[in-house]
Amino acid sequence: MGILANIFTWWNGATIGTALYTSRKGKKVGEDHQGNIYYEGGTDVHGRARRWVIYNGNNDASRVPSEWHGWLHHTIDGTPESLLPPARIWERDYTPNATGTANAYRPSGALEKGGQRQRATGDYEAWSPDAS
Repeated sequence: MGILANIFTWWNGATIGTALYTSRKGKKVGEDHQGNIYYEGGTDVHGRARRWVIYNGNNDASRVPSEWHGWLHHTIDGTPESLLPPARIWERDYTPNATGTANAYRPSGALEKGGQRQRATGDYEAWSPDAS
C-alpha cells in the first residue's frame, strides 16, 4: 500500500505532489539524525531559495531539530553541519510531542487521573452575584 498511501495521505511521508516537485526541482541539502531529508530548489515569492523537509515517518513539525528549523526559515544560509558547533553534553535528545497521547503530562487534578484535586487553602472566595 506504499504508493496508494502516498497518493491519498499527507501525514505519512511526502504527498505525490511534493514527491514530483522534489524529483524535478529539489536538490538534497542534508539529513538530520532522525532520517528527515532536507531539500532546496526553485524560489519562493520573495525570491529566496525554496526549502522543505521530507519526514522519515509521520509528518510532525516538532521532529525538526532547531538547527534545521533555522535553515528552513532562512535564519542561517549554510547547512547546520557546516555552521553550528557540535552538540553540548548537557543538551537533551529529542522527545516527541506527547500531547493528546496516553503519555501526555496530566497534573494531579486532571480528569484522566480521577479528577481529585487538593482542596482550596482558604485564600479563595467564590464570587456570588447576590453578595454585592
